[in-house]
Amino acid sequence: MGPRNGTSVSEFVLLGLASCPATRRLLFPLFLGTYLATLLGNLLVALLIRRDPRLHRAPMYFFLAHLSLADVGFTSAAAPTALGTLASGSRAVPYAACLAQNYIFIAFRVLENFLLAVMAYDRYLAVCRPLRYTAVMSPGRRWGLVGASWGLAQLHALLHTLLLARLPFAARPRLRHFFCDLRQLLALAGGDTRPNHAAILAEGSLAVLGPLLLVAGSYGRVVATLARLPAARGWRRALSTCGAHLATVALFYGTIIGLFLRPAGSYAPWRDMVATLLYSTVSPLLNPFIYSLRNQEMRGALWRALGRGPAPLGA
Repeated sequence: MGPRNGTSVSEFVLLGLASCPATRRLLFPLFLGTYLATLLGNLLVALLIRRDPRLHRAPMYFFLAHLSLADVGFTSAAAPTALGTLASGSRAVPYAACLAQNYIFIAFRVLENFLLAVMAYDRYLAVCRPLRYTAVMSPGRRWGLVGASWGLAQLHALLHTLLLARLPFAARPRLRHFFCDLRQLLALAGGDTRPNHAAILAEGSLAVLGPLLLVAGSYGRVVATLARLPAARGWRRALSTCGAHLATVALFYGTIIGLFLRPAGSYAPWRDMVATLLYSTVSPLLNPFIYSLRNQEMRGALWRALGRGPAPLGA
């Protein structure tokens, strides 16, 4: 049967997860534990920053709170569907739900791109322009940067979703993925997909490479500035913090570039599924620990929230 109009497709079938009941029973607690840990870690960070005045007034933690919310949305785009498949064995996803999942996944992925760039710019100002830092990172400027990040991410996701919704599909298309992945949807679609691929390569490249270049440039200036300081423990610790951040940035951006910025002929569904699983679960799970829960200010906020006063120095 040939392709039908997109609105006549009732559902998609996801083939990315194991069909064997014994394997699903093994994977379900692993997926559930990872998802719950990601939710609890990131929501804890956002709530601590929101309720602690010392952190809420600091630009770095203000941006971190929004990054944590972005991680919650990012991992929630695909995880519930995967958990439902593992729990029930049902692989069918309604057409409207598939489009919504694709929109949410793209929106929060792009939002995290922009927020990582904003946070890198914030660290550049704090280290390289400390005298101007407070004036530049005023409350209005902070809200403007965050608002622009949220707004541009929604427009980016809306563009790709509208381009996808116009395409026809055959009855019950089968995706070798654990969620409605854009590249696999385009591979299964009928009609002219050239506008979709052009949007991925052009507008998508700007949304990925633009923030990545800003991150690289900002942290390059930070490292250069710190390298000119006396070899004391302070700048070594700062470099260590930047290194941990850059490791997460490399994981996040490296998989995105490998997934979306390459010729369509080199597309490999199972390899891309593993890469998507990696950057959609591991990075959001580790971010609370890398950015904050190992931070003395965040531990102090946690102790104050628990009513125990200042955190012990060795905590």
